[in-house]
Amino acid sequence: MHQPAPSTDLRHRTIEAPAGRLHLVEQGTGPLVLLVHGFPESWYSWRRQLPALAAAGYRAVALDVRGYGRSSKPAATDAYRMLDLVADNVALVHALGEESAVVVGHDWGSTIAATSALLHPEVFRAVALLSVPYAPPGGPRPTDVFAQMGGDQEFYVSYFQEPGRAEAEMEPDLRGWLAGFYAALSADTMPTEGEPDPHFVTRTGGRLRDRFPSGKRPAWLTEDDLDVYAGEFERTGMTGALNRYRTMDRDWEDLAPYAGAPIKQPSLFIGGALDASTTWMADAIDAYPATLPGLASAHILDGCGHWVQQERPEEVNRLLTSWLDSLQD
Repeated sequence: MHQPAPSTDLRHRTIEAPAGRLHLVEQGTGPLVLLVHGFPESWYSWRRQLPALAAAGYRAVALDVRGYGRSSKPAATDAYRMLDLVADNVALVHALGEESAVVVGHDWGSTIAATSALLHPEVFRAVALLSVPYAPPGGPRPTDVFAQMGGDQEFYVSYFQEPGRAEAEMEPDLRGWLAGFYAALSADTMPTEGEPDPHFVTRTGGRLRDRFPSGKRPAWLTEDDLDVYAGEFERTGMTGALNRYRTMDRDWEDLAPYAGAPIKQPSLFIGGALDASTTWMADAIDAYPATLPGLASAHILDGCGHWVQQERPEEVNRLLTSWLDSLQD
């Protein structure tokens, strides 16, 4: 059992990486645990995990993924392809003076974490995935799949593809848009069955926010939290974050040599029972015996939406620290 070390204050720093610079926040000492956020978030998504992991004896590091927060935002769309994000993670581990790390990701961060573990098992010795299950590379071209979803409605990933289109919806009122998006995917505020699905837009002139809950704020999101998220995106705009969606076909090409490949390192999965990412990808979870042969356990949290580590911080912290401790035995 790894012995806990005393928690220390949050430390902000910037390191050189393929992105140019990566901003990170760290707390604690001990084995390195890298925390990778998703869309549309930042290092701040892990604010409830950093002190818990530090108190449990780990060096917890949450980064701003390239295009977000205080990290560099390359202009080229293809600078956000998965291979580049993986290279950032490898560079970050080495810049921190470490040879290896456990990588934990949520949402897009889950896919970034999984791909980091797949491509660099010598660096990422274990991987925890939150919300978005691991599905090996391969299959049809992503944009072809998304274009076929929704019938007379447009899937949000397709809506995000055209540069400037989604930005024109989001950026005039970023705080309001973010509040609505967070509420739309949170268990306590998401639309009820029979209401329009916020993952789709009306094909002619539709907006995602037309389907967001009105005037509702999830219990996990304080006004101060919303100010932090909105403040970061007011400064950066949304293009860097959205470019992750715009490189999915490039990722499909880049990762073709890994089609069907399992992740063999020790792994953990945590999802929300009310999260579309979990329910739509149920087949991927069922395939875990083949695709994640090192899986310790998979947890589907009842009554939980998409933002698992923020909606259920205590439960996620307990599951993470217990699994991390098992890796030290």
